Amino acid sequence: MEATLARVAEIQSQPTQVSNPRNTRKSRRQTEEGIRYFLAKDGSSIEKPELGAEVASEGEALIKAFQSKNGVIYTVLAYKAEAEIQGGSPTLVKRPLRK
Repeated sequence: MEATLARVAEIQSQPTQVSNPRNTRKSRRQTEEGIRYFLAKDGSSIEKPELGAEVASEGEALIKAFQSKNGVIYTVLAYKAEAEIQGGSPTLVKRPLRK
């Protein structure tokens, strides 16, 4: 417990970077487009998450999760790792996968 509290304090004490709000909105919107929402399968747990039925939106996922007995939803972002050559050196980048 003390180690967890120390880690939280360490994270909170790190300086935050100010970012350009325009870039943040654009990247957030692109990320939100790639998110998929799943209800938790019966018997699923935090230690062993299992995806159940996929739903179309976050709102629908929240409603169906609230109506279910466990009330848990999972969000999934899928990426593909690719090599990109820049200036003669390969760099690994992640590209979002679309449904």
